Amino acid sequence: MYDVIIIGAGVSGCAIARELSRYKMKTMVLEKALDVCEGTSKANSGIAHAGYDAKPGTLKAKLNVEGSRRMKALSEELDFPYKQNGSLVLCFDEKDRSKLEELKKRGECNGVPDIRILNREEVLSLESGAGEQVVSALYAPTGAIVCPFGLTIALAENAAVNGVEFQFGTKVKVIRKAAEGYLIETNKGSFETKLVINAAGVYADELHNMVSEEKMKLTPRRGEYLLCDKLSKGIPAHTLFQLPTALGKGVLVTATVHGNLLIGPTAEDIEDKEGNETTAEGMELIREKAALSVKELPLRQVITSFAGLRAHGGEDFIIGEVPDAPGFIDVAGIESPGLTCAPAIGAYVADIVKKLLSPAEKENFVAERRGIPSMALASGQERQRLILENPAYANVICRCEMVTEGEIIDAIRRPVGARTTDGIKRRTRAGMGRCQSGFCNPKVVEILARELGVDESEVLKSGEDSWYLLREEGGEDL
Repeated sequence: MYDVIIIGAGVSGCAIARELSRYKMKTMVLEKALDVCEGTSKANSGIAHAGYDAKPGTLKAKLNVEGSRRMKALSEELDFPYKQNGSLVLCFDEKDRSKLEELKKRGECNGVPDIRILNREEVLSLESGAGEQVVSALYAPTGAIVCPFGLTIALAENAAVNGVEFQFGTKVKVIRKAAEGYLIETNKGSFETKLVINAAGVYADELHNMVSEEKMKLTPRRGEYLLCDKLSKGIPAHTLFQLPTALGKGVLVTATVHGNLLIGPTAEDIEDKEGNETTAEGMELIREKAALSVKELPLRQVITSFAGLRAHGGEDFIIGEVPDAPGFIDVAGIESPGLTCAPAIGAYVADIVKKLLSPAEKENFVAERRGIPSMALASGQERQRLILENPAYANVICRCEMVTEGEIIDAIRRPVGARTTDGIKRRTRAGMGRCQSGFCNPKVVEILARELGVDESEVLKSGEDSWYLLREEGGEDL
């Protein structure tokens, strides 16, 4: 019997798990994928939004500003990449200046500090490569960028260190009301719990509808992106947005915390909850829109494209206990700025749980976590120390990102460690460089097989059927 079961190991689920790990409860996270950060949380802009976009008075607005305020301290506590680079919302027509003023008033109402409107000359003093049509911009110095994988994995690791169980490859089939809470039936058996927290992303409506007469409908909103190689020039110092539309904040141009250039997303409502493919039309739209923000886009340096799905449920997030299903807590419709809101969502949901269960706080809660040492970023002295402790840190596996065998082994052996090559990639960046794993992947597969004690034919990219090697019974690898 669990006190709390969280369904979904995305950034919201992991943030909630980390907050609940402060208390003396039996808590578990169920995830249908083979790792954390496999859904919306892995395919987004990596932006910590300042908080001027959400409608004042909404939960989204409150959690956005609070999440933005918490993020820097959290990055220091849990050791994941974060940079406060500031953001600019670009305006391309004097007729739209009133919309910029409205956005500024909204931000001020939400409590966003130090936002102001800049004229063209002021914009160019900050971003000399801004588009020719820029006439003004809203400047938010508290805007920031973050590594979405780093944040989610850090939250999960810290939750696990503090006692939260994680069960992967576990798909929920049925949720039934039980005498003391809920019975969750999965492909890996049944689990009983006092409380259920539904943080299942685009599938949160399906879980909600298993227990409530008041039905929920979430729409998958696909966003496509282009990612460029690390560049010595041409990357804006700030995150460049465009005036938002009914479908979102539009196409942005930004640096990532790792030094790449990210362009996107599109916004297209679809029906397929697994429809994360990219399209030629989406790529062309990104190029067309982004060219308004930046004069010279280095599109010859594009190394990959990807798409993510946001769970659109309306103007506001859906967070709270379901009225006709006591003990079932929805965390649904968490679209942009959900990544920014995650630390605040964790605290908000933990407060709901505390009111329902009144758990005692742990005396031995471990608040800090240290990430995997990066040989690419380490000083010469630090590199020498790591190699002396473990010679595997001298064996470079990924040449593009200079990731070593020692880092890959660490990623596997950590709490909630990597079990797939995508898991290695998100924890170490092996395979994220220009060659997109073309050179390093065979060695990564070999290391995973060795460390997990399995045959190389059993190593997966991400999903259950994503093998690299096929072996005929009694035959050779194919």
